[in-house]
Amino acid sequence: MKVFVTKRIPEAGIRFLSEKGYEVVVREEPGLISPDELIRGLRDFDGMISMLSDPIGADILSEARKCRVIANYAVGTNNINIKVANKQGIAITNTPNVLTEATAELAMALLLAASRRIVEADRFAREGKFQGWGPLLLTGKGLDGKTVGIVGMGRIGQAFARMVSGFNAQVLYYSRTKQPVPYPLVDFETLLKESDFISLHLPLTPESRHMFTQREFTRMKTGVVFINTARGPVVREKDLVNALNSGKIAYSGLDVYEFEPNITEELKTMDNVVLLPHIGSATEKARNDMAILAAGNVNAVLKGEAPLTPVQVELE
Repeated sequence: MKVFVTKRIPEAGIRFLSEKGYEVVVREEPGLISPDELIRGLRDFDGMISMLSDPIGADILSEARKCRVIANYAVGTNNINIKVANKQGIAITNTPNVLTEATAELAMALLLAASRRIVEADRFAREGKFQGWGPLLLTGKGLDGKTVGIVGMGRIGQAFARMVSGFNAQVLYYSRTKQPVPYPLVDFETLLKESDFISLHLPLTPESRHMFTQREFTRMKTGVVFINTARGPVVREKDLVNALNSGKIAYSGLDVYEFEPNITEELKTMDNVVLLPHIGSATEKARNDMAILAAGNVNAVLKGEAPLTPVQVELE
């Protein structure tokens, strides 16, 4: 049987499948995959390992002839029309748990880098501008005694909350459902008004798309720090730019973008924004574990067994 991998993943996943006797074909071309390539994958291969950047909608799935499983190399599955896939008998899987700590660490790193002006300070030093210590030099915002609002308290949100708590910060959260965590659940408006830092950890759904626009930014504290390692389209990027320009948001750290991989040009010129190229899960351990889990899901389905981490409906 044949398995199509839409972008090269760590060798551990490829080796797992090869040792099981599968013919593995990896797309090596740079850039985003074309619809025609995805259609060929669904027509000619028994299984597919896809990326979050691969748009597998109803039009693509309607061309499926042979494929029995699509293993998304991500926790999120907003790139796949799951309902259509399930109706066609195609199993959809994801990679939960194995990237939780890595993504939470990255959110923590972004928060500190943005609020303490780490990237700006690094550039300042490299450019030879450092003339000695000064009481007002590159002062930023600290976490001690501040309130961190977390939007989305799933696995990653909980790991991030645990990390933030170690900095003597008060944590509160907003979620559609109450979670078994030692932090207060508040309504969305309260979180916006009371948080000194806001970090997003929710999936992209029709309800969460453009959850943060000018309306929400105006309700935040002036000088808030805003972090997004969730999904880009949760934020209307042009409104974020305006909030940064006005000072309503003092600093921002972003790992995801509304029109990814394109980034709003004005964001690239701002000293008060830290920009990363969607590397939330980019640790060696997490990426290897994701590869093995995705490969394991493909193998299970093609052997006639239940997938290890099935996705039946859109994630919350």
